[in-house]
Amino acid sequence: MTTVAVSADAAPANPRSRVILASLVGTTIEFYDFYVYATAAVLVFPHLFFPAGNETTALLASFAVFGAAMVARPLGAIFFGHLGDRRGRKVTLVGALLTMGIATFLIGLLPTYAMAGWFAPALLVILRLAQGFALGGEWSGAALVATENAPKGKRAVYGTFPQLGAPIGFILANGLFLIIAALLPSDDPSRPSTAFLEWGWRIPFLFSVVMVAVGLWVRLNLVESAAFEKTRITGKVQRLPLAAVFRTHWKELILGTFYMLATYVLFYLMTTFSLSYGRAATDAALPGLGYSYNTFVLMMIVGVVFFGIFTLVSGPWADRWGRRKTLIWVTLAIVLFGLVWVPMLSAGFIGVMAWLILGFTLMGMTFGPMGALLPELFPANVRYTGSGISYNVSSILGAAVAPFIAVALWSSGGGSPFWVGIYLSAMAVLTLIALLLGKETKDVDIDA
Repeated sequence: MTTVAVSADAAPANPRSRVILASLVGTTIEFYDFYVYATAAVLVFPHLFFPAGNETTALLASFAVFGAAMVARPLGAIFFGHLGDRRGRKVTLVGALLTMGIATFLIGLLPTYAMAGWFAPALLVILRLAQGFALGGEWSGAALVATENAPKGKRAVYGTFPQLGAPIGFILANGLFLIIAALLPSDDPSRPSTAFLEWGWRIPFLFSVVMVAVGLWVRLNLVESAAFEKTRITGKVQRLPLAAVFRTHWKELILGTFYMLATYVLFYLMTTFSLSYGRAATDAALPGLGYSYNTFVLMMIVGVVFFGIFTLVSGPWADRWGRRKTLIWVTLAIVLFGLVWVPMLSAGFIGVMAWLILGFTLMGMTFGPMGALLPELFPANVRYTGSGISYNVSSILGAAVAPFIAVALWSSGGGSPFWVGIYLSAMAVLTLIALLLGKETKDVDIDA
């Protein structure tokens, strides 16, 4: 009879390098796919997948499709969480990665509105829902691979590796779009070139198939964590993990959802809304900063480098001082950051660059500890389901509506981002309240 290590003090079944690579590569690919869509939602889809007319209406429609994926994410969390808590982390992560990769590749083959009428945006919505469904199962599985295989006292450090996939995926996705835009230049800085709109935008979507192949190779070499094997051997696997987590850990589900709220709102304001605001002409009906696409994306990439750096930095802080204390201070800083949007964005290039760097720095500091915090809220037999639901329900409250609300507030403010910043601060206050009501989790037994 084969024996497995089930002690919390036992060495991880997966080598450290395999744990880091498997948790990082998968989320990098998933976030790459997601960012490719987010960039296209601003740059391409309003021109290609919706009727010509009011540009603001087309942008809002594109963001509505973008947000539709967030609605599908909790469904993906339930589906993949059920598999992950019953069948194991490995097979579930492979399924989530395949689903995302196939959906992204097919978006690159879609007909446009001019070719197929309303059938085109309908297909876009379906594939966007598939992307959200897949991402609903990806994050929690990657976080569990990292934290359940982490050495004692290093869970927050290991938990930052799946989080690091977000900035790396952003740089890859936007870097590729930037290269294509440079090779297919436009005479109008507010609109891509004809060649870019005809075929250039499809390349990043089709390229995802290569990245998925790499991710599958890494994940197929994983073995299950000691935490899941202990659950299986001791007969604690739940027949219905969803019912069990709602019955026994409903408070943790609510707290986890609100822990992530400020993170999600900041995330999508800095990555999606900022691209719209930065590229909008200063004399447009909805005025913005007036930067060209290439210039502003390069500025964003500089900011995202700080996102990655402070994602890694936040791990040791959270292991030393605790997840709760670290996040309380970071969330307070996000509240203050939302209040200074107008003076920073009114200070020219230096102010805008400082705004991007500060926003993405705070993003890394709030996002990094979540890789350990959310899994630690739940026992091993419902951990995949519980952490996934908290993470992805928060995506509806935060990310699904954030770009749409931001554009509406931007419009109601006559082009000023003042109310958008206030919206961020208000959401951060809700997260702060949840953190004050919650408890520290850094010393919980991850194998229990």
